[in-house]
Amino acid sequence: MASAWWPCLILALLSSLAASGFPRSPFRLLGKRSLPEGVANGIEVYSTKINSKVTSRFAHNVVTTRVVNHADTAKEVSFDVELPKTAFITNFTLTIDGVIYPGNVKEKEVAKKQYEKAVSQGKTAGLVKASGRKLEKFTVSVNVAAGSKVTFELTYEELLKRHKGKYEMYLKVQPKQLVKHFEIEVDIFEPQGISMLDAEASFITNDLLGSALTKSFSGKKGHVSFKPSLDQQRSCPTCTDSLLNGDFTITYDVNRESPGNVQIVNGYFVHFFAPQGLPVVPKNVAFVIDISGSMAGRKLEQTKEALLRILEDMKKEDYLNFILFSGDVSTWKEHLVQATPENLQEARTFVKSMEDKGMTNINDGLLRGISMLNKAREEHRVPERSTSIVIMLTDGDANVGESRPEKIQENVRNAIGGKFPLYNLGFGNNLNYNFLENMALENHGYARRIYEDSDADLQLQGFYEEVANPLLTGVEVEYPENAILDLTQNTYQHFYDGSEIVVAGRLVDEDMNSFKADVKGHGATNDLTFTEEVTTEKVTLWNRAVQSTFSWLDTVTVMQDGLSMMINRKNMVVSFGDGVTFVVVLHQVWKKHPVHRDFLGFYVVDSHRMSAQTHGLLGQFFQPFDFKVSDIRPGSDPTKPDATLLVKNHQLIVTRGSQKDYRKDASIGTKVVCWFVHNNGEGLIDGVHTDYIVPNLF
Repeated sequence: MASAWWPCLILALLSSLAASGFPRSPFRLLGKRSLPEGVANGIEVYSTKINSKVTSRFAHNVVTTRVVNHADTAKEVSFDVELPKTAFITNFTLTIDGVIYPGNVKEKEVAKKQYEKAVSQGKTAGLVKASGRKLEKFTVSVNVAAGSKVTFELTYEELLKRHKGKYEMYLKVQPKQLVKHFEIEVDIFEPQGISMLDAEASFITNDLLGSALTKSFSGKKGHVSFKPSLDQQRSCPTCTDSLLNGDFTITYDVNRESPGNVQIVNGYFVHFFAPQGLPVVPKNVAFVIDISGSMAGRKLEQTKEALLRILEDMKKEDYLNFILFSGDVSTWKEHLVQATPENLQEARTFVKSMEDKGMTNINDGLLRGISMLNKAREEHRVPERSTSIVIMLTDGDANVGESRPEKIQENVRNAIGGKFPLYNLGFGNNLNYNFLENMALENHGYARRIYEDSDADLQLQGFYEEVANPLLTGVEVEYPENAILDLTQNTYQHFYDGSEIVVAGRLVDEDMNSFKADVKGHGATNDLTFTEEVTTEKVTLWNRAVQSTFSWLDTVTVMQDGLSMMINRKNMVVSFGDGVTFVVVLHQVWKKHPVHRDFLGFYVVDSHRMSAQTHGLLGQFFQPFDFKVSDIRPGSDPTKPDATLLVKNHQLIVTRGSQKDYRKDASIGTKVVCWFVHNNGEGLIDGVHTDYIVPNLF
């Protein structure tokens, strides 16, 4: 998705007089920092605010930074913006002394010339230049006229991915100077309900974080706020530089009563799928490791440490082998072997003995590992219900044997033949990462850069943990051909524990008669099918002339024009923005009961929000009224006494019984004792019950 938003262009913000640019996301000032309290070389970044709204795993982020030039001359200031790899920019603007200038995409040379002309005239101008592979970083130069105030606003969005059982949201925090008003505000709305929420910062101690951070969640809503004061930002009590430099991470997960959840908005749907409690499918892993000369020293030592940790996590049902490549290729064993205690101990000895040497023959190393997996399957050396994986680690480009990237890709693609995924780990920056990424993607895997740092071994181990527990293989998500348009990817080699499959699409029409999703996959012991149904038999929602109808057995969420409706297997929750929430429960009765039939219970969760003018069958009781119960006596049923109810100047006979209160628990409810009024509520309600029935609904 993101790739469409990252053109190889320079983005320019231009007015009729000048071009304008933006500061850094959560932002590193590249000027002098000699002056205290956030003023550097006459430039003060006095406000940085990050506001995020997350709805159904989709994050909408607005970064706003305000800058003032206190100097007597124009000053050029450079900032850079670091965005998540999966994010895409949707808007950016500058506000210069109260005038708003929207961003425009210009061809590289045109934008550069317009920017240079504006700077030479001493005007406020900005140039946005994409830099860094995968465009993870945006560099921005801003020429701020003397006395000018500039507000930069960047909007970007991303679909949060589930990783090890949690959705993760990263915000880069790097002001590198004191900012008078620095804050992060995140609001989360998840129709399924939030099961956990946490936030942490890599740049601050827990004690300091606790005093600047607030976090809470209840039901479907969660909130995180981080507002460090100037003193809390200081790197030491008397310092004028900032300690805010690193990642601010928010993690959360949602309630899961069923493996899947379907949400529908304006004729589009998103299908989330994350089954739990399935047994792990045994895996056959070929570790293809670069031991060329460039891996000498720290890289190879960290690789060894990571592999030793990975061996600790191998399960006895797994099979493995090590393929080492430099100028030539060598292997630990001739074929894959089971991860028995004896074999694992021998593997540890082998890993510790690995030494660097020679050139980099990526092609032959990969083909040897792929061939080994294919033969293991063909010769029945591995369990029938197991899955194969290739994991390659390299720190450089191929420079011996077949060294043409496109030819290596072709060879690997033909050898794998779509049977299993390839995961490529690129160690450091001195390699063709695009090549590794493209090769992994076309073989149903992905690439990951391992950064040369003290925790590189933990990065390697962390990657392995992502793919260590496959629960399903050969996953297919199927929908009726006549019901769905414009479907995203719906087949996956693997579903891993702690992750989530997300499929989106467009409905053929909003009045369709049925919508069924089947998720099929191969499990550790048998083939599995999960079915999600959306049918048009029981629940109907109108939005003006548009009608949508669903089954009471659905797990589905619909959001339209401020209204949120969630059906979750025999109960429905309807919310209007931040106002009132209603719960409608399908109460089912024994099918052979001679009198009673299935009925709907309508419950108002927060009736105190209703005004005194609210009326209707239930609304007339939202405000307090006087009543008195007296003369409690035996009724026709010994377990249910009768009594006299004095209300609205009427004396009514009522019967004691019990009912479920669904205000606190919409699924199960709480049993409460109550008095039942006879004769369709005559004497209790205003008028008669037929006054409240709309005939054309039935």
